[in-house]
Amino acid sequence: MAFALPPLPYAYDALEPYIDSTTMNIHHTKHLNTYVTNVNNVLAGENGGALKGLSLSAIQKEVVSLPDSIKTAVRNSGGGHWNHSFFWSVMGKTGSIAEAPTGDLKSSIESTFGSFDEMQKKFNTAAASRFGSGWAWLSVNADGQLFISSTPNQDNPLMEGIVDQPGTPILGLDVWEHAYYLKYQNRRPEYIASWWKTVDFDVIAKNYTAAKSGGLPAFDTPLA
Repeated sequence: MAFALPPLPYAYDALEPYIDSTTMNIHHTKHLNTYVTNVNNVLAGENGGALKGLSLSAIQKEVVSLPDSIKTAVRNSGGGHWNHSFFWSVMGKTGSIAEAPTGDLKSSIESTFGSFDEMQKKFNTAAASRFGSGWAWLSVNADGQLFISSTPNQDNPLMEGIVDQPGTPILGLDVWEHAYYLKYQNRRPEYIASWWKTVDFDVIAKNYTAAKSGGLPAFDTPLA
């Protein structure tokens, strides 16, 4: 068992002008590829049997119970693989995406946060205030309620027993500097504001529906 580098679901320049093609190329072929390689090294190693037969999503849920000898590597690299592959899946080219929520997702956002604008403000604050490297998330908790959180490094809400607020992510934003520095330098809030122009709320709605029924987001994590 080994993971392959998932292809992007669009061209490297598809998210221009909000996320530049050079950043997307490096982010995908270098950063994500390193996470995939490193988690495969764990799989091929002495204690890799602890991961055998597990999907990438299942690995996230099992991090807390893994042997200490591989826990940190899987948390960082397995988390990095899941987070990035999920991140690519929630974005798309302007003009071909749903730029605002509708239906049940819209209603849930409004009942939880007051309005879509208020949800964005809270999400933006979580993303902008994450010290150092990490992620911001919109997730569904065990009671079916939406919540916003942020995590350090490559942690994600699926890592129950690791994170403060576990749940099922339906939207995530990478705020590591490598995700935006070439275009935005130290202007993280500008990157966050621009990124919303790439979010496909049709995908977020599907993720929400799956999470409400106990499922997980669907995206490509191919095996080698």
